[in-house]
Amino acid sequence: MDMGSGTYLDNLAKLVQAGRIPVAAVDNAVGLILAAKIRLGLFEHPYVEEGHAKEVFESREPRELARTAAARACVLLKNDNHALPLQKSVSSVAVIGPLGDSKRDTEGPWSLASDNQQAVTILEGIRNKLGDSRRVQYARGGELRRKFASFLDAFIPPPKTTPLTDAEMDEEIREAAALAARSDVAVVVAGEAQSMSGEGASVSTLDLPGKQQQLLEAVVAAGKPVVLVLMSGRPLNVSWAAGHVGAILEAWFPGTEGGNAVADILFGDADPGGKLPVTWPRSTGQAPIYYAHNLTHQPDTAKDFTSRYWDLASSPLYPFGYGLSYTTFAFANLKLASTEILPGQTLYASVDVANTGAREGSEVAQLYIHQRSGRASRPVRELKDFERVTLAPGEKKTVHFSLSKDDLSYWSTQDRKSIQENATFDVWVGADSTASEHAVFSVRE
Repeated sequence: MDMGSGTYLDNLAKLVQAGRIPVAAVDNAVGLILAAKIRLGLFEHPYVEEGHAKEVFESREPRELARTAAARACVLLKNDNHALPLQKSVSSVAVIGPLGDSKRDTEGPWSLASDNQQAVTILEGIRNKLGDSRRVQYARGGELRRKFASFLDAFIPPPKTTPLTDAEMDEEIREAAALAARSDVAVVVAGEAQSMSGEGASVSTLDLPGKQQQLLEAVVAAGKPVVLVLMSGRPLNVSWAAGHVGAILEAWFPGTEGGNAVADILFGDADPGGKLPVTWPRSTGQAPIYYAHNLTHQPDTAKDFTSRYWDLASSPLYPFGYGLSYTTFAFANLKLASTEILPGQTLYASVDVANTGAREGSEVAQLYIHQRSGRASRPVRELKDFERVTLAPGEKKTVHFSLSKDDLSYWSTQDRKSIQENATFDVWVGADSTASEHAVFSVRE
């Protein structure tokens, strides 16, 4: 497949005729596409039943699935002193931020064929959760706009409104802070508009767009408990928030049932179990930052290591694979089936995971490896296996992993193929890429 570049259309026939690309390679590529279409039934039913879309939107089962998926994708980044879950007995909630009641942004980018009026915003989700007996009020606190237009605007035209002046933005921020002061808790929904993610949407800074940082600081200054809910397609600079708000929940762009899903998390009807698929930097200056980097002349683990920056810690704000739960877990008793295997053999490992908290929850046990030596420098850690486990309070389960030849091999740029070497490997298992349960094994002829 080729999405719009013209590469195949302009060049493929000529390359086949010249004998540089065999017809069999084309047949194989086409066959994969046709096989997918056959499995989807597109040859028997090639046309869309447009009237069926409304039935799907209004049917219960897909919406419940969307709600569950959105809740499981949420990543709890911070939860000091059990700031979450919120009590349903709370008298009043202030939902604050330009994303808090935006159906368009809740659905996110590339939701081109959707009816976004079906989307549930976070404001609506909280109101659905608490009902009419609780006061849930909303303050926009300003607006979010791109400086330059997005080509997606041609597919999802933005609302035609006159941009707010700085004075009007500041007044909305003051109104939002006043609402927070009158409420028992403030839920600030901040992040990126849907048009700020995708093609043509790179950024020069990871700071909260617009005046959202100013809005967040004004709400925190009101003196009431604050929960920050992030909607975004990438990590954002929330270092200030990490030191000043009780809880931070990354909801990404949660989709049609996003508001209900976020409310499920906020009020404890769902346990946050999402894990970060990226390393979360402290500031823009750390980018690019990723956990699977190669060793350097002064490793982070060196005894005298401090930081690569004079004004900032080298470590990320939140590591790859990170995500909290409403309960706590402990890892122990990492065991390897063998400390030495032959090339091509599979190594089996196990670890005990225990729920040490007071409520049921899910944890994702993650296994990382490091090849200590080889013909090429190897990453300090690589995720090779993981398993989600749901445990009741006090329950313990042994989780099993396997490391195959493919897991212990890597692509050699010298040999232009995947190779497995005789080497010693470190293994870590835990809740994220900083896992500390450790063992060692070797691959030997």
